Amino acid sequence: MDILFLIIGLLFCIIGLVGSFIPFIPGPITSWIGLLLLHFTSFVPFEIYFLIGSFLIAITVFILDLIIPMIGLKKLGGTKKGLIGATIGLLIGFFLGPIGVLTGPFIGALSGELMNNLGYKKAIKASVGTLIGFLAGMAMKFTVSFIFLIIYIQKALSFGNLI
Repeated sequence: MDILFLIIGLLFCIIGLVGSFIPFIPGPITSWIGLLLLHFTSFVPFEIYFLIGSFLIAITVFILDLIIPMIGLKKLGGTKKGLIGATIGLLIGFFLGPIGVLTGPFIGALSGELMNNLGYKKAIKASVGTLIGFLAGMAMKFTVSFIFLIIYIQKALSFGNLI
């Protein structure tokens, strides 16, 4: 059973890392589940304070990721259509690779703002705010998920003779 938890936990950590770039997968929370599964093995128990603290970090990053793009949008004069456009652009951009992930939210937000009859100059300004918010959220999610993956690997390898 330990080996099963070990493998599934590693998969959750990797999926969480990928989820940093996909809007509908909560990256840090998914990675945290991987740590929790590692905790349930008989050879890598975490302290309860670590599990609670890391869970609170994962939830905080999840909530901030929802709020930050809206803050960027509002600060630079954007609308809800711009945020919806940025989300759609990110989803489409994901299938176009790294360039699509960077340009998709911007093009989507710009399209949404132009559909909302904002002037071109205002629409670009709001799109930049949305893009900055999305990139900041992705960076936060990736950093936390990556740290969780590193912790997972370090703990699992410290008991490498069992693998």
